[in-house]
Amino acid sequence: MTERLITNARLEATCFTPGQLLPEEKDIPEIAIAGRSNVGKSSLINALLGAKLAKTGQTPGKTRSINFYRAETPEGAVRFVDLPGYGYAKRSKDERNEWQRLISAYMNGRENLRLVCHLVDFRHGLLKNDRELQEWIRDCGKNILVVFTKGDKISRGKWRSTREGYIRDGMYSYDVPVITSAEKKEGIDALSESLVKFLKNYDKISES
Repeated sequence: MTERLITNARLEATCFTPGQLLPEEKDIPEIAIAGRSNVGKSSLINALLGAKLAKTGQTPGKTRSINFYRAETPEGAVRFVDLPGYGYAKRSKDERNEWQRLISAYMNGRENLRLVCHLVDFRHGLLKNDRELQEWIRDCGKNILVVFTKGDKISRGKWRSTREGYIRDGMYSYDVPVITSAEKKEGIDALSESLVKFLKNYDKISES
C-alpha cells in the first residue's frame, strides 16, 4: 500500500458569510477545491484527506458554506478550502449572488491561496460555466489544476484519448489534468503526489 502523503486532516471551520472566513496564517498555503454541484466534490475531498470530513449525499446545490480543512504533508501543514458548488439551476438569483459574494470575498486578495483544484465531471468535460470559472480564477491571478472526477464512468481504455480530447478543446491547467474516481479510489494517490509536488515547486511554477 502506498504511504499517504496527506495525513492528520481535520475540519477547522465552516463559514457562511465573508465575515466568518478564517484569516490567513503565515507559511500555511491554501489549496481551494471548486466544482459544479453534483461533480462529486465531497467524495473526492474525503478520499484525498483520508477521512470522512465532508458531507456526502446531500441534495445538489444545498452546500452554501466554505469549509476549511487542515492537514499535514511532507511539505508541512496545508489548508484545503472546500468552496460551495456552482451551476445548480434551481438556485434563486439571490442565492447565486450570495454565492458569488462569498467566493469573491475568499478568492480576491488571498495571498496564501496557491492553487485551485477545478473538479470537472470526466463524462462531460468543461461546460460553459466551468470555462467562465476558469477565466475568473485566472483574472484573480491563481493557478489551476483540472481534476477529472467520476473516471469510473468511462472505460479505463478510453481515459487517455478522452483526456487528450478535452485538452485539445482548451482548458487552463498548470499540469496534465488528473483523472480520479473517489468511488473506486483511483487517481487519489496521483492527485496527492501532484499537489505535494506543486507545493514543493511553487516558487518555480509561479515564475514560469
